[in-house]
Amino acid sequence: MGSAFGQLDPNMAVLIATGTAHHRVHSDSSGSVRSDLSDPITMMELAARSALDQAVAAPRRAELLQKISLVAVPEGDWRYGDPAREVATRVGCEAARTVRVEIGVPQHAPIRAALLGIQSGQMQAALIVGGEAKASQLSIERAGGTALGTTPDGTEPDERWMPEGEIMAEAEIAAGIWSAVEQYACIDAALRYSERQSVPDHLDSIASLWHQFNKVATLNPDAAFGAPRSAEFLRVAGEGNRPLAFPYAKWHSTQWAVDQAAALVLCSVGLARELGVPTDQWVFPRVALESSLSVSLTKRAEMGRWPAMKVLGDAAAAHLQQPLNQVQYAEVYSCFPAAVRVQQRELGLAQDQAPTLIGGMAFAGGPFNNFTYQATAAVVDRLREDPGSLGLVTTVSGLLTKPALAVWSTEPGEVLVADLVDAASAATAVREVTNQGSGLATIASYTVTYAGTDPSSAFVIADLADGRRWIGTSTDPELLSEGLTAELIGRQVLVTENSCAFAD
Repeated sequence: MGSAFGQLDPNMAVLIATGTAHHRVHSDSSGSVRSDLSDPITMMELAARSALDQAVAAPRRAELLQKISLVAVPEGDWRYGDPAREVATRVGCEAARTVRVEIGVPQHAPIRAALLGIQSGQMQAALIVGGEAKASQLSIERAGGTALGTTPDGTEPDERWMPEGEIMAEAEIAAGIWSAVEQYACIDAALRYSERQSVPDHLDSIASLWHQFNKVATLNPDAAFGAPRSAEFLRVAGEGNRPLAFPYAKWHSTQWAVDQAAALVLCSVGLARELGVPTDQWVFPRVALESSLSVSLTKRAEMGRWPAMKVLGDAAAAHLQQPLNQVQYAEVYSCFPAAVRVQQRELGLAQDQAPTLIGGMAFAGGPFNNFTYQATAAVVDRLREDPGSLGLVTTVSGLLTKPALAVWSTEPGEVLVADLVDAASAATAVREVTNQGSGLATIASYTVTYAGTDPSSAFVIADLADGRRWIGTSTDPELLSEGLTAELIGRQVLVTENSCAFAD
């Protein structure tokens, strides 16, 4: 291995360290603000220090810090203006350029930018870090306090990376389908219908998949919600598993109320050699793909599919010269069952296995907008234990909007880095969307929502006779009742402006 590494281009990018931070908030019935709580910057600092400690021996730490020219942080559920500057100052790389990556830009984007910057010789090292302290924040707010990071601090980063394109169509916004859980529920329903699966069988499939994620989480000491949960418990809403949007209940959803952070340190092979980083610590990117195409849910002709992710998967498989289902380790973005189920199909992954090493976002914890780094850290750990193997990490941005895919290995090789927006656009059929209509329409997808535990309304996506797609709501009691037990997709509704009811 050492001799092969000696032939590498000094500008080749390599990941030399990952770090994570986990903090548990213990229950306290006194109502007072406790002193054992954390904040997002502290969590990110802890993860960054953990990565830097792993990266190089202490006597060489200052040299690495001087070479870090980029510190990037994806926007979280906090209101810091320039969190990257605070982290950089705390860990000692004050000279680095700071970037705040806004919501709607894939979490993978800083990784891709660092790889390209290192390969081009424009930078030697980068620190990417994200983190949350939502559990602490909620504890403080429940006690009447104000959590750190919840008020603007007036700072500005050196750069803000802003998203391009549309996350939600205007018609979706007008219809009020704001929540991610409602949109993902519609995606899962569309997938169910496309595969001619009954509603009971669909519930079984989701429960089986999520039970596998949970079993992995029970073996993860850092899992935030690693208690065992049966497939029966996970199948339908009930006590301890309140309904959200059919077929989803609480434990089908990513759990954001966690104090977690993760950090990655990437550098050039030349710098890794100079700093004496052991080669058995090096992990190489083999694939780093994104698609910046932005097509909202209702505009996608096939709502149960994600052609853009298939484009990435096909390109990755061709580059690696093997199908992705032969990659030994995977952590697939798992915010909701639909995200996993659709990716399994588009990437050709086994549908009877949970693609996770840590238990997924519902059970290991899903810190807002930085789980990709938690996933990468877990995959990197496994690759170092199994040299020569491959590890897959996927990223979901938006609502199955912008995909990203990375493959890593301890063995070097040519890396494929690209934004495949043109190929994704060519593969994605679209529809015109409205939230106003009249006449008969055919249901294309739907979800029933709740007031407490009672069905209260439904979001309905239907195809109008003129070829447009309509999004609106329904309070038709028959539609709500049947929507929890029977397939509504394919049924006709009578649309009146922004609402509908059964036509038959």
